[in-house]
Amino acid sequence: MPSQQVLQKKISEVKKVAQLMKNYKVVGIASLQKVRAPQLQQFKKNLAEQVLMRVIQNTLMKRAIENFKERPELKMLAEHLEGANIYLFTNLNPFKLALLLEKGKVITTAKSGDIAVLDVIVPAGNTGQPPGPVISQLNAVGLPTRIESGSVWITTDTLVAEKGDVIPERLASILSKLGIKCVEAGLSMKVAYYENLIITEEQLRIDLDEVERSIGTAHADAFGLSLSVAYPTMENIISLTQIAHQEAYILALSAAVPTKDTIEDLVRKAHAAMVSLSSRLPIVEEKAVPSKEAEKG
Repeated sequence: MPSQQVLQKKISEVKKVAQLMKNYKVVGIASLQKVRAPQLQQFKKNLAEQVLMRVIQNTLMKRAIENFKERPELKMLAEHLEGANIYLFTNLNPFKLALLLEKGKVITTAKSGDIAVLDVIVPAGNTGQPPGPVISQLNAVGLPTRIESGSVWITTDTLVAEKGDVIPERLASILSKLGIKCVEAGLSMKVAYYENLIITEEQLRIDLDEVERSIGTAHADAFGLSLSVAYPTMENIISLTQIAHQEAYILALSAAVPTKDTIEDLVRKAHAAMVSLSSRLPIVEEKAVPSKEAEKG
């Protein structure tokens, strides 16, 4: 293609990207490093109605950002325009978008250089492999073997990599043969532009369980505080009424104030006091009667 045509094509692409940045509130950048092609197609299909995904050359994206004067803050994305990227244009909240991408991740077989997302344990059992070079390959990654019924067996459950370890090429090949999956594949948001803000990957990463626990704790603390200071709200009014009723009831009993609620307990309390007093009367009377020796004296 003649250089002039190439130039015109790039200019046209820059204009299209600028229009996308104008049409959508959020511009996200996700890494393509750990994404398999079929998985990327599935992402595009699942999110087609909410997210427009485009693979754009980083240089063209940078030029589009520089020429887009309506949102000067987009220039802060420039430092993230490295590596293999896919650009996401959407009106979704960026945190919701990041969660959707996380949910789309899958556990798959490792390639050389991948990071294990869990402890990799090769279970004991039949590998289904005939005796041959595979024995030395298995032994080389620390797997004890034996031959039985014409197949190579692994004799004991063996930990071959811990969570966070880099998977070397030799081990990746063995794990693939055995069908053991230990790496996570999918799109990960590197950064997002939203309402004049640049939100980084760390900020986009949300632990929903921890957020739920934090909200639950905050609600419990606020509820307890509102009860202690008797601050009425729609959520605590029943509890406040119950507390007030209980305290008023105890006060009425201690002050012997008869009401339709306290009268039965006041009568029981009076009866118990009477019984206690009457049981002590013989002792008091006995002490009060003068003894014969005292009379003689």
